Amino acid sequence: MGIFDGLIHGFQVALTGPNLLYCLIGATLGTVIGILPGLGPVATISLLLPVTFGLEPSSAIIMLAGIFYGAMYGGSTTSILVNLPGESASVVTTLDGYQMAKQGRAGAALGVAAIGSFFAGTIAVLGLTFLAPLLSKLAIRFGPPEYTTLMILGLMLVVYLTSKSPLKGVIMAGLGLLLATVGMDPITGVPRLTFGSLDLFDGFDFAPVAMGVFGIGEILTNVESSEEATLLTAELKNLWPTIKDLAESKWAILRGSILGFFIGIIPGGGAVISSLVSYSVEKSVSKEPETFGKGNICGVAGPESANNAAATSSFIPLLTLGVPANATMAIIFGALLIHGITPGPYLIADHPDVFWGVIASMYIGNVFLLIENLPMVGFFVQLLKIPFRILAPFVVLITLIGAYSINYSTFDMILVVAFGVLGYLLNKTGFEPGPLLLALVIGPLLESNVRRSLLISGGNPGIFVRSPLSTVFLVLALLIPVVQIVRALTNKKDISLEQQLEEKLAGK
Repeated sequence: MGIFDGLIHGFQVALTGPNLLYCLIGATLGTVIGILPGLGPVATISLLLPVTFGLEPSSAIIMLAGIFYGAMYGGSTTSILVNLPGESASVVTTLDGYQMAKQGRAGAALGVAAIGSFFAGTIAVLGLTFLAPLLSKLAIRFGPPEYTTLMILGLMLVVYLTSKSPLKGVIMAGLGLLLATVGMDPITGVPRLTFGSLDLFDGFDFAPVAMGVFGIGEILTNVESSEEATLLTAELKNLWPTIKDLAESKWAILRGSILGFFIGIIPGGGAVISSLVSYSVEKSVSKEPETFGKGNICGVAGPESANNAAATSSFIPLLTLGVPANATMAIIFGALLIHGITPGPYLIADHPDVFWGVIASMYIGNVFLLIENLPMVGFFVQLLKIPFRILAPFVVLITLIGAYSINYSTFDMILVVAFGVLGYLLNKTGFEPGPLLLALVIGPLLESNVRRSLLISGGNPGIFVRSPLSTVFLVLALLIPVVQIVRALTNKKDISLEQQLEEKLAGK
């Protein structure tokens, strides 16, 4: 099936009544979650995993994908109007977006953010459409050694790019790999680390762990926050930017779209890094860099375009190589496994409905988001008046019911609570839970490929450096910590933009 034939097939899947509805639900829910400070797409997708079990695989992933890229749209609303990012990728938008709102230009900022997000999302989906099948064809040639070293490289990139402290990231990844070994050995059938518990013979189910660490953990963390959202303005006018606004921001939107697309492909890159890089680029190329942080429209257009493009392009390594690029992709990876689908180069051939249906739904979802975000921004903003301490108990109750419904097991509910407490403690102590979840979901695949490689070579570890591709992957994985150590020894910390972002992320 060619690219255009596949895309036509994808639209036939995505344009069915149920899938259109799930696409709309995902995009709308993502927008709401992006607006509400406290949850975010990772926690929301984790909490909604049980809901997807009764759906068709294509419907489930279409909805979860919509939540992810929809949250990128919604996060800009609170960043601009409240100076409080609803989603971490929108942190940098607060620097100029809120200043524009204070100057009476909130409508222009919201309009440019929505238009830039739509353009970037569309560009990224086009890139996904044409690049993903080519990567799938290349990845089909991978053997167990290549997959082993590729997974190690992906894990190292996520650990060192997403964690403020690489050491803490390594610890989290190690803990995730340890948790992945719990249960019956897949080859010998010997119980490992079960301590005689029959409930652990199948290991830790992905859903309760994700729901606990990212769902309950985030809720417990945010309930503590006493920060209240205060709207800067109750009435929004002139949501469509002027011709002058569009002329000023057009190149920022284009640059942000391209940067975000390529950064999103890299495991560990993601929306946060792409928005930060875009902001730095816009400031460096501007003829008036001193206006950044004071209401420069390019400081909104570039980062918002970048984070939306990165959200979409991060599906490329997941769908083609079977390597999740960030924590959200790790959860969607787990959702696919739950439905009996293994992401990777054979996905396009074995499950074309899922592969092409999800891609086609992104075109549709971007249109939904553009249509609903601007006219309904007033309604969405009213959601900020609902205190999180009121929403939290209902979310926890629904989460526990969902956890029980997975296997009708109280043990799963206990796991959700236990990992929720763990997630809360990790947040309080500065440990990023993303590498843990990524290692947990990659762990079984990594182990199976390592053991298959050693069986092929008769136990000789030299098999991992026999092929040029696996050697390159392994060398790059080993270079990452070396580069980080050198940077730590030679670079002085930038105290300007980086500090502002860290303070906002910490909720200060």
